[in-house]
Amino acid sequence: MTTSATPRERLLEAAGELFHRDGVNIGVDALCKAAGVSKKSMYQLFRSKDELIAESLASRGPSYQALLHPGPEDERPARDRILTVFERQDELVAQGDFLGCPHVSTAVELKNPEHPGSVVARHFKQHLTDFFHRELVKAGAEDPGTLAIQLTMIFDGASARAVVRAQNLGGIGVLTAAALLDAAGVRASELAAQAG
Repeated sequence: MTTSATPRERLLEAAGELFHRDGVNIGVDALCKAAGVSKKSMYQLFRSKDELIAESLASRGPSYQALLHPGPEDERPARDRILTVFERQDELVAQGDFLGCPHVSTAVELKNPEHPGSVVARHFKQHLTDFFHRELVKAGAEDPGTLAIQLTMIFDGASARAVVRAQNLGGIGVLTAAALLDAAGVRASELAAQAG
C-alpha cells in the first residue's frame, strides 16, 4: 500500500485483500487497522460495511479481468482467445496462492442475491460470459448464448476445484473447454481449414 494513497484508497485495497483472503465477515476494527484508517473515517467514506464490500469488489474487478482476458491487440481466432482465459486461470492457480474467483467467493459467502456485493459479483461474472459470447458469435457458433454459459460454468467449476483440492488444475479447465468447443464445432482454424 502506497503512503500517498488516500484513506478511501487504503480502505478499498485493504478490504479487497482481507475480504478475499479471510472472508467478508472480518470485523470493521481489523479492516480499519489494516488500512490505517479510523472507524469514524471509514463510516464517513462509506455508508456501511456492505457498501465497502461492494466497492472493494468493484475496484478489483477490472484488474482480475485483465489477468484473464486477452487484450484487444490479440488478434488470434476466437477459439484461441477463449482458451486463453482457461490457460491464464491455470497459471494463476499454479502460482500457489489462489483463493478462487473473488466474485464467486463473495457471492457464495454473502448468500443474499440482493446484497450490493452480490450485485457487483454478478456484474463481473456476466462480463466473463459476455466475453465468451462475443467470441463465439465471431466464431459462428450455433448457440453462442448457451455455450457462453457453459464455458463460464467450466471456469467457475475449475476455480472451485482448485480451492477445494488445494492443487493445480493441470490443464483440466483448458481440456474441458476445448472439448466443449470441439463438440460445438468451434475448432482451431487449422482444423477447420483441413475439414473444409
